[in-house]
Amino acid sequence: MSVKLLVFAGSLRRDSFNKKLARAAARVAEAAGAQVRYIELNNYPMPIYDGDIETGEGPPENAFRLQALIAEQHGLIIASPEYNHSIPALLKNTLDWVSRTPRVRGPNPFAGKVATILSASPGSLGGIQGQDHVRRVLTTVGALVLPNSLALPQADQAFDAEGDLVDAAMRQRLTDLVAETVRIAARLAG
Repeated sequence: MSVKLLVFAGSLRRDSFNKKLARAAARVAEAAGAQVRYIELNNYPMPIYDGDIETGEGPPENAFRLQALIAEQHGLIIASPEYNHSIPALLKNTLDWVSRTPRVRGPNPFAGKVATILSASPGSLGGIQGQDHVRRVLTTVGALVLPNSLALPQADQAFDAEGDLVDAAMRQRLTDLVAETVRIAARLAG
C-alpha cells in the first residue's frame, strides 16, 4: 500500500519560504514512494472562525473540502511560518474550521493521522519557536505529531533556483524526517 500524504504551508505569500520548504518535502516524499497531494491554502479561503457563523450557517464549504481531503490521507506535512513566536492566523483559522466539521458531517479527519511540522525563516532560528504552538493545536485536534521537526534558518539563502535546499546536511535532515513520516504513516495505516 502506498502512503498518502497531504503537504501544505501555512502561508499565503506567493514566494513564501515555507511554501518552498513544503514543495521540497513533497518531492522528497514522492521519491520515498508516497502519493503526495500538495495544496495551497489560498485555494481554500474561509472567514475568520466565528461561533455565530458556525451556529447560523455551519462551517464554510472549503472546511468540508479540506475535511474530505485530509480524511483520505495517512499523514500531513505542514510547513508553518512563525509569526511573533506563534502559529500564523491562516493556519490556525484553517485548523479551527476543519476541526469543527465533524459536528456536522463525518468523523474527525485528523484522528490517527501522522503530522510532521516544518518551518522556515530568514532568521537564525528557522521558525522553531512557533512550532510548539502548531504542535499543540495539531495534537488537540487529534493528529499524532512526530517529535522530530525541521526548522530551516536563513531561508532567504537556503534554496537554489529549482527550489531545492542548497545545504547538503539540511537536505539530508529533510530526507530523514520525511522518510520517518512515510514509515510511521505506513505502519499506522497497515
